[in-house]
Amino acid sequence: MIEVESRNDVAILHMRHGKANALDVEFCRALATQIDDLSESAQAVVLTGIGTIFSAGVDLLRVMDEGTDYLRHFLPVLAEFCTTIFSFKNPLVAAINGHAIAGGCVLACMADRRLIAQGGSRVGVPELLVGVPFPAAPLEAMRFAIPTRHFGEVLYGGQTYEPEEALERGLVDETVPPDDLLDRSVEWANRLAGVNLSAFRLTKELVRWPVLERMRRGAEQLDAEVSDVWTSAETMTLIRQYVWRTFKRGGDSP
Repeated sequence: MIEVESRNDVAILHMRHGKANALDVEFCRALATQIDDLSESAQAVVLTGIGTIFSAGVDLLRVMDEGTDYLRHFLPVLAEFCTTIFSFKNPLVAAINGHAIAGGCVLACMADRRLIAQGGSRVGVPELLVGVPFPAAPLEAMRFAIPTRHFGEVLYGGQTYEPEEALERGLVDETVPPDDLLDRSVEWANRLAGVNLSAFRLTKELVRWPVLERMRRGAEQLDAEVSDVWTSAETMTLIRQYVWRTFKRGGDSP
């Protein structure tokens, strides 16, 4: 699922889960555990995907196959996954090699720096177009990452954006030629960790602590309702329709 490459004090995590790095129970747990374990053994982490996909988000094909029982198991795992990645102590850089859709976009937005390869990749959160609400943790991660002036457009509009459009809306911090993506991301990882790692870690904790508190409170107060909507018969029908439309266009599952 995950290959680890070391470049001195930087760990590069290559996600290799199927063709789309779709988020399911096993992959979320494996990636969260891997990143958490690196908090003491690596000064910084670069996260990237394979081919033309960073991550296509929640595995909706598995949702369709396994139904509501799987969803009720998966959604709390997703919430824990988000809080673990978001609270990672050390610098985390997303090297977005390709499409980062829905949960894949959320994953990228939890990084401290987001670089995307120039070209035909698309980034965005089409959850509302699918017909599903955001659980608290991914919603707060997106609120943290996206400038306020673009937040409503990105979330409510549900569009996906090409690299330059994503840069304009604050979804990414930099666009780079594909061949330079990994080297540039490692450069940023070293830069963030290189001044004073202890100072960086404390600053990051202070900056993100209020967001983590909102994630936890939101999960306690609203995630049961979110789960009810996700697992309703109406939503399952909307998911099937979205997947059918996506594959009819020749795309990948979000």
